[in-house]
Parts: sequence; C-alpha cells; structure tokens
Amino acid sequence: MRQTMTISLPPALKKKLTEAVRQGHTNRSDIVREALRQYFVREEFQRLRGIMAPKAGRIGVFTDEDVFKKVS
Repeated sequence: MRQTMTISLPPALKKKLTEAVRQGHTNRSDIVREALRQYFVREEFQRLRGIMAPKAGRIGVFTDEDVFKKVS
C-alpha cells in the first residue's frame, strides 16, 4: 500500500523537477521514487564495499582491473 508524504525543496530544485516532469512525460512521484531507489542502491553498494574492500586488499585486489583478472 502506498502512502503519501510531503517534502520541501529549494526553489531551484523544484524548478528542475518540474522541468523533468514536463520533458519526460512522467510525474513527480515517479521521479522521486526512482531517485530514492537509486539512492538506496548506492548506499547498499557503499556499505558492502566497506565490508569487502579490506578483505579484497588482503588478497591483493585493489582495482577494478584486479577484480576482472580474478573473475576472468
């Protein structure tokens, strides 16, 4: 079940949101939902990265290239 909430935005951000709605033929809720979804994905990635980076470092994996070498 969806719930309604109210947020406050600075005028410049509200203007950008309004323009994105107009150009994208979508609505504010869809844009905000997608932005929140992306935010939470990024946060989870950063959390997992914080856990895995020390372990990776211990086995000599420091860069994306190191990862690709290990998995290919």
